Amino acid sequence: MQFWITLTFALLSVGVTCSAQVVSPSTASPASLAVQKFRVTPHDLQILEGTDTLMRCEVSSRAGKVQWTKDGFALGFSAVIPGFPRYSVLVDAAHGIYNLQIKNATLEDDAEYQCQVGPAAGNPAIRANAKLSIVAAPSSISIDGYARNAKVEVIESQNLTLQCITENANPAAEIVWYQGETPMTLAPIVSINQTSAKRFRTSSTLHLSPRSDDDFKEFSCEARHKALPPDVPMRAQVQLSVLYPPGPPFFEGYSQGETLRRGQEVQIACRSRGGNPPAQLVWYRNGEVISSPQRTSGRLSENVYKFTANASDNGANLVCEAKNLLSNTPLRAELNLTVLYAPKDVFLSGATHAKVGDAVQLNCVTAPSNPPARINWSMNGRPLNNSTYKTTISADGGWVSSSNITLNIDSQSRTFITVCHALNAELSQNVVGSHTVNVLYPPSPPLLTGYNDGDILISGSILKLQCSSAGGNPPPTLQWYKNDKRLNAASKVTDNKISSELSLLVNASDNNAIYKCEVQNAAIEIPLFATKTLGVHFPPETVKISVAPKNLVPGIRAKLICDSSSSNPPAKISWWKDGIPVEGLNLANRPGLWGGSVSTLEMHVNITQDLDGSIYTCQSHNEVLQRSVHETISLDILFPPKFDVAQITSFVGVEGAPLQVELHASGNPMSISYTWTKDGLPISSNPLSGQRLISDGPRLNISRLGRNDAGVYVCEALNTQGTAMLEIQVIVEYAPIITSVTEGQSFASGAQAVLACQVQARPLEAAHVRWSRPGYDLATRTTSTFENNTALLHIDNVQRGDIGNFTCTVDNQRGPPASKNVVLVVQTSPEIDHSPAYTRFAARLGVRAQLICRALASPQPSFIWRRHGKDLKMQRRNKFTSVERQVDPLHFESALLVESTSADDYGQYECVVRNSMGQASTTLEFSKPTRPDTPLQLRVGNVSDTSVELMWTPGFDGGMQVYYRVRFKQQGEDKYKYMDAKVGQQNITLEGLKPGGTYFYSVMAHNEAGGSKFLPDIKLTLSKGSQPHSAEYTEKDELPNVMIIGITSAAMVLLVLNAALVAWFVIRRQNKSQGETEPSNDDAYSKDDNQSVYKVNRLQLIANIELQTDWTNPNQLPITALQADVQKKAAASTYLVENVDIIQSTAYPPKYQESSMCTPPYPLCNPDFTRTLPNPKRHSQRNSATGMIEGMPMRAKDDHMLISNGLYIPSPSPASSLVIKGSYISSPSPAPPADGSYFNMSDKYMSYPPVTY
Repeated sequence: MQFWITLTFALLSVGVTCSAQVVSPSTASPASLAVQKFRVTPHDLQILEGTDTLMRCEVSSRAGKVQWTKDGFALGFSAVIPGFPRYSVLVDAAHGIYNLQIKNATLEDDAEYQCQVGPAAGNPAIRANAKLSIVAAPSSISIDGYARNAKVEVIESQNLTLQCITENANPAAEIVWYQGETPMTLAPIVSINQTSAKRFRTSSTLHLSPRSDDDFKEFSCEARHKALPPDVPMRAQVQLSVLYPPGPPFFEGYSQGETLRRGQEVQIACRSRGGNPPAQLVWYRNGEVISSPQRTSGRLSENVYKFTANASDNGANLVCEAKNLLSNTPLRAELNLTVLYAPKDVFLSGATHAKVGDAVQLNCVTAPSNPPARINWSMNGRPLNNSTYKTTISADGGWVSSSNITLNIDSQSRTFITVCHALNAELSQNVVGSHTVNVLYPPSPPLLTGYNDGDILISGSILKLQCSSAGGNPPPTLQWYKNDKRLNAASKVTDNKISSELSLLVNASDNNAIYKCEVQNAAIEIPLFATKTLGVHFPPETVKISVAPKNLVPGIRAKLICDSSSSNPPAKISWWKDGIPVEGLNLANRPGLWGGSVSTLEMHVNITQDLDGSIYTCQSHNEVLQRSVHETISLDILFPPKFDVAQITSFVGVEGAPLQVELHASGNPMSISYTWTKDGLPISSNPLSGQRLISDGPRLNISRLGRNDAGVYVCEALNTQGTAMLEIQVIVEYAPIITSVTEGQSFASGAQAVLACQVQARPLEAAHVRWSRPGYDLATRTTSTFENNTALLHIDNVQRGDIGNFTCTVDNQRGPPASKNVVLVVQTSPEIDHSPAYTRFAARLGVRAQLICRALASPQPSFIWRRHGKDLKMQRRNKFTSVERQVDPLHFESALLVESTSADDYGQYECVVRNSMGQASTTLEFSKPTRPDTPLQLRVGNVSDTSVELMWTPGFDGGMQVYYRVRFKQQGEDKYKYMDAKVGQQNITLEGLKPGGTYFYSVMAHNEAGGSKFLPDIKLTLSKGSQPHSAEYTEKDELPNVMIIGITSAAMVLLVLNAALVAWFVIRRQNKSQGETEPSNDDAYSKDDNQSVYKVNRLQLIANIELQTDWTNPNQLPITALQADVQKKAAASTYLVENVDIIQSTAYPPKYQESSMCTPPYPLCNPDFTRTLPNPKRHSQRNSATGMIEGMPMRAKDDHMLISNGLYIPSPSPASSLVIKGSYISSPSPAPPADGSYFNMSDKYMSYPPVTY
């Protein structure tokens, strides 16, 4: 390609040279002698990836065309380079500047570029080369196989390889290894590979043989590259964990041979240094593992064995083992304990009682002791010497000492006390034990009083018996018995005499009972005793009734038997039925308990079902004591179930509600099982089955009644005697459902229309159906009928005005009413919807646009789209296509689709709608996207003491996504607060307001093109307590009347002056514009059509500017530039902004302010821009000294045009700067204070600056 370009330039140069030779020297002009040449040539550049660059090329006396090449590939002569969206040529043809700008450079841009100037008459082609090198920092650094800051485990002296890799650098990065923060002297193995075009991978391999000293050390690699900032290194690091065995264990706190005392608290620490992982220390005592907690500090492991020394620890062997994963065998340390202890106790044995003249032998044995204990004897304080002594080794450790001694019993003392002394001489500890020997004497015989033989006692009376005995050693014991059964009674000893009293509550068991008193001590072998035999009269205690046979059924003869318990004298028995005495049979008496008599009486009964529950009573009476006892029995007659005669058999329920049916059946036994069926199918009784119908004994539960549940149910009751069945009827009532209405039917004007509404419900009557329509005279215009579950509404002589919805409402009080609209369609000519949503449309250039025409008509109409008086051709591959649909029975739509919108597509379109009744047409406006219209209406929704809900009706959205902003302030405040609604919402709730406060509210809309004005304020007073809120629509009325009149007068004067100037200027311009022609718009470097270019109405814009211009100042050049630009651009304008705004002090609230309000990402702080809707892409740094914008390419193209075309006219005050509507927005909202202060009631409200859209 480069060869052909060079050849082309050579041929052109030859042709130009030949042409120049035929030109006469006398005719050549001085200007033709200047030859094109480079004033500034591009030079080699080296830049970072992702940055922007500018390759300069300036030509003096340019004659040929200029273009750039990349590695020999020609980029073309256009400022916008096709296929290279990041490339552009910045041209100033008047000064010969053709700079190549590259944004967001990548490695693809690393190439050789050439600025070429083509040949022209007398000028050969020239070219200049420059190399652009892209420096790319490495994208990552890592140690292969390990995560960042990973811990690497390696065994001591085992080889370890670390490989550090950097990726995607250009040129290749250098890698430096560190141990900690110190560079390593060990030379790694480095390799560099190219992974892709101009991308290099560097690998550095380090071989290590770690030692135990390297444990916990960090190794890191750092990438060094010219594209990396030196203060932010790119590193990857790992930490070594070197595994090695621990050191041998050792003891602290006890040494071999040291002696311990029993009860001494002992702590022996086993420690081991080094080892990774840390050593595991285990204690063993006599070969058994001891559980003891271990702790580790750094590389020191410690396990402390704590215990209290006792006799079993004497000679105990303690072993501590240390090991870890790298230990082949555990390392051991051991020791043996020595514990000294005295005997805990001495044990004496021998006779405790003896008679005078007996020889008693006593024995004393000590508990284990180390060393052995010595034994000494004493009796009554005198030492004894006739004892024996020996020691033996104990199986539990230590020695056991024992000694024997013999005592002779004499009559000088009643008690002998002997003491055994055991002494451990090493510890100087003495243990003492004693033994007592008593001399024995017998007591006197006992004396029993309190009852005389032959006396008769009455059951329930109190009897007290006394028994006493004197003398005896040891003191005797006294014990009571009843019929040889031991009784508990207290005894007392006074003056060598023992006595006891036994208190009795006499009962039947005391009749013929023998009470005995016994006295005994160690001096006698057979106890001494005395006895008494009692006589008692007692009544019967219980009566028992038995029935034969056990199961009673109607038709048999049953026997009732009454048995009375024992009585003395015998009791008399009688039968009673329901309080009336009846005759009994076979009275008999026989011996009973405790010497009494048992009585029996029978009775026979013929069993019938009526006797079920009858009560029979048997009474037993002791006539001597005048005491009686009785028992009753209720006859239990078995019979099959039977349902109540008054049982309800019809049940009514409402659909969707629960229903419970409960039946009542009686039978004996009462254990009755129930089975429910419907249509022969059983109903489940499992409550966990998940079914709606569950049977629960005599109850039928329907959790949610359905209309299919209606019908006949059968309940069967069953017990052991038989069954019974009962049928019930379940009726289900349900709320109405409108199944169908009149649809798709239209009626001719003047005819009778019949609208039908078919209903399903139970119950359902004509009174349940109601027709309605707000504002319609149903009483005189309609009649209604009802038949076959269908309600009919008859409307006579229907007209166009009758079109609309009639509501059919059905309410039978069995659930929510059913309601459905029935559309009355009267045949009528089309009527087109002229609301803003269907008359104004907008779309960007290049996109697919949609214009919708909506009409009311019957029958269905057809749509015709026209432009410039001609029907549009609707074809699949054409510029325009249309899609029609029916919205509802009366409304129809046609959507005109405009493919790839261009400037020529903007303008007016005509929609024609036709049907058999007539036609209608309307004009739709299609334009470029613009700022939105002001919302149509602001309404108040829910209001509380501290919050208010605001809602509004949107206006035209300008063809773009619309956002809404609400302003509000409390009465008496000077400044508004602002809050933005969520995207797509047309309502907002303000919270945190003051109860009872009066507030002013308003709303505005904005999109990417700009914003609308705020609606007039709503004045709302919030409620406080029981006081209701009040609202009214009002303009801002805080200004004094005098000020309002003054402002109005000034506005009228300005309006008259403006009208005069406009008329004068129009006449003047029309005279001057005669004969002028429209200049060409062709420009090789024109701005992209996809960027917004704001054009103004020529006459009105100039008239407004003339109002603000000092015509006496000849230096005011922007007006002339503005007039020339307006004349040049007016003919091509398809989107006109009708006027310009003067930014007032009440401009739209900014997103940044002067001074403290200028925060990133908006560094600009110039008064000319402080009241614009900011956009981070539309602002650049402004030179504070010159007021000019630096870095013009960083600014949006519409802002550039405003300045370059003279449409932005700076002034000393931001309040008088002129900007075009749609570029900078004004609104009647007050600006924040100039000192940068904020308004913020809470986190819910937005403070300045607001968030960026």
